[in-house]
Amino acid sequence: MKSKPGYMPIATSSQPAIRVWRHRNFTLYEIGMTLYSVTGWMQRVGVGWLAWDLTHSTAWLGLIAAADLGPMILIAPFAGAVADRMDAWQLTRLSQFLLMMQAILLAVLIFTNTMGIFALMAISLYGGALYPFAGAGRQTLLPRTVPFEEFAPAIAIDSAMFQVARFVGPAIAALMIPAFGVAGAFVAHAFGSLFFQTILSLLRLPPQQQRARGRGNLFADIGASFAYVRAHPGIGPVFLLMTTASIFIRPIQDMLPGFVGTIFMGGPRDLAWLTSGIGVGAMLSAGTIAMRGGVSGLTVRIFGGFVGLVASTLALVATDNFIVGVISASFLGYTLNSMSTSTQALVQSAVANDMRGRVMSLYLLIFRGMPAVGSLIDGLIAHAFGLRWTFGICSVATLIVWGLAMPRRHAIAKALEHPAHS
Repeated sequence: MKSKPGYMPIATSSQPAIRVWRHRNFTLYEIGMTLYSVTGWMQRVGVGWLAWDLTHSTAWLGLIAAADLGPMILIAPFAGAVADRMDAWQLTRLSQFLLMMQAILLAVLIFTNTMGIFALMAISLYGGALYPFAGAGRQTLLPRTVPFEEFAPAIAIDSAMFQVARFVGPAIAALMIPAFGVAGAFVAHAFGSLFFQTILSLLRLPPQQQRARGRGNLFADIGASFAYVRAHPGIGPVFLLMTTASIFIRPIQDMLPGFVGTIFMGGPRDLAWLTSGIGVGAMLSAGTIAMRGGVSGLTVRIFGGFVGLVASTLALVATDNFIVGVISASFLGYTLNSMSTSTQALVQSAVANDMRGRVMSLYLLIFRGMPAVGSLIDGLIAHAFGLRWTFGICSVATLIVWGLAMPRRHAIAKALEHPAHS
């Protein structure tokens, strides 16, 4: 029996997570994207540690994170409108090439001994300005690698592979940085970017449906995307929940070098362990979503992940024991990914095709851009009052928003798990 558009039946086994790999384009894409993500996390650890090593300041950690993620806030809506007008494959290749130049520039400045904190901030801004276009391209490209009915397992597997990279990348960086210096992480990402470019050239994708009004006013398109999200009974509320978590809780990941340096009294290896702990938890979460196959029940995972995120954050900021810290970080990764992957799968399933690029860019704005706001604010507050008090207060504020949203959970589930659009 053929399912209606937008609805995916509940899977009874892990078969959907296996079946999706039969699609050549999806398999190639995941191979290239996974290696790119591994080296990307190596670079991310390198940038964070380099910022800490240059300044030993939580304020600068927040500023560098804001420079990396902040441009998403202004640029993502435009990137989404471009993604709905431009072929996603071309947009992804162009943006990924320009991001490869960022890795090369970081390595050159280290090798020539000309790196400083202001140069690091400028390069982070450069990458931050490109991420919205790369992300919008990938978010529009991924659904074209599988049939519609396999969106949910494909998205969950893509998230799981990204989390594998989040574990493997920092672990490799923990060995590479002490042995070869932080430039080794940047060189590795340059090669990872080149490999992904090669994989993209091998994809054979169906034509992308272009909107008939593709030559209309860009600002009108952006306004339409905000109106669409605001009016949608499911997408609007879950985006609001994600925004809260992204501002109050997500910045803790960018503050991990500060936790390592001031609370756990560690070095790059300890930072890599904490970062990898988050990745392991997130990977396990994405794996369980992939095995489900469908979207039914994912709204419960969003709300459960939200409260679990608060609990794990409080556990992390309350301990001096590094092992407990790693365990708490793993639980944080599990609950955060339960929220984010479930949200992404539900929104990709419910959104109208001609709005996909713009709406998923707003998702990226929330997931990558809003943490920049939080990182900047939390970094400055932590500089005065310490990391523990800062994230303890943020956790309580997040829990209040969760409580206010709980009464609407059934209406949200109905709108997202059984969408009515065609």
